[in-house]
Amino acid sequence: MTREQEAIPGSHVGRRARQLYRQVVNPIRVNAARLIIFILLMGTCHFAQAQTSNPQQYQYTFTVAGDGSGDYKYIQDAIDAMRVYPLAPITLYIKNGVYNEKIELPANNTDVTFIGQNADSTIIVFNDYSGRGKLTTFTSYTAKISGNRFRAENITFSNNAGRVSQAVALYVDADKTVFKNCRFLGDQDTIFNGGETARQLFVDCYIEGTTDFIFGPATAVFQHCTIRGKTNSYITAASTTPGKKFGLVFLDCKILAAAEATKIFLGRPWRADAKTVFIRSQMTAAIVPGGWDNWGNKENEKTVFYAEYKSTGSGANPSKRVPWSKQLTNPEAGAYTLENIFAAANPNLPGERDWYQQPSKPFVWPGKTNSRQRQGGSEAVEHHSHKK
Repeated sequence: MTREQEAIPGSHVGRRARQLYRQVVNPIRVNAARLIIFILLMGTCHFAQAQTSNPQQYQYTFTVAGDGSGDYKYIQDAIDAMRVYPLAPITLYIKNGVYNEKIELPANNTDVTFIGQNADSTIIVFNDYSGRGKLTTFTSYTAKISGNRFRAENITFSNNAGRVSQAVALYVDADKTVFKNCRFLGDQDTIFNGGETARQLFVDCYIEGTTDFIFGPATAVFQHCTIRGKTNSYITAASTTPGKKFGLVFLDCKILAAAEATKIFLGRPWRADAKTVFIRSQMTAAIVPGGWDNWGNKENEKTVFYAEYKSTGSGANPSKRVPWSKQLTNPEAGAYTLENIFAAANPNLPGERDWYQQPSKPFVWPGKTNSRQRQGGSEAVEHHSHKK
């Protein structure tokens, strides 16, 4: 076929050539494309299977020790090595020591437990504060916990910046978090209970601070905790999400005061719908008779929910409390159970029904767990993001 013949629209030779092209070349192209798609799908299936099968290939126990006897010397290095959205819960054992670092457990690091050797001697501490460079209240934290279903036991979280401005020791915005036998040391804004829909439980903990040192929008319960005000100021500053039944709840706690503190308020509203309730709590004489403050805005008195039930101690003055606060009746106080406060919003989610009922986990030091060898090839990558 000449070029002239191919160019002639009605040419018999041109029509024949096009027909042969459709019969021979097109099927080859189609089959080649199908082969490529098949190969890509097989590769994708293999990758997906590798992500969910053989969970034993991933590491679920980590150790940190400043003396080098663990997998890592720094807590953040261990966090960075953990598999995101793990196929089984992860436990990090932390030996006694002072860990001078700023740590963050991201939202995709779920189901992680920190077990310290001893609450008085396993200390995570840093000294950032609002106004230091470009830092704000919410970036001044020593530890930020965003991974759901987090647990911590026997650890001190401390911000030792001093009385300079807001300086957060713990920023927690994860849901279904539990802190047991932990200490939280700081001054202003020691604990930020973040997360508008987050539920958090603190059991047998010690918390100290100066101003608004327990604050935020979360539903947070403090059970059998010791709360110590260090100066004349406010313990809580709830910013409870409008429409929520529960904000900050204190069950069977002990409220103490430093020697210099003689006028401490139970709370003031950071936002208008603040909810804070003390149930069967023992109160120091430093608690002011009125108990609560409206943060300079009488309109807040119409929207907050501040209440007590059977407070004891010389700081318990139900008859002298501000008239816009409430003393709960027996039936009303009966609603303040963990089951009711933490009612399952999505019953089929992991741990939704019993996350706050899990038993304590003892500190049993496993030594080095060869994490670097076992983690090879997983999503975990070791980063040196801590501040030394």
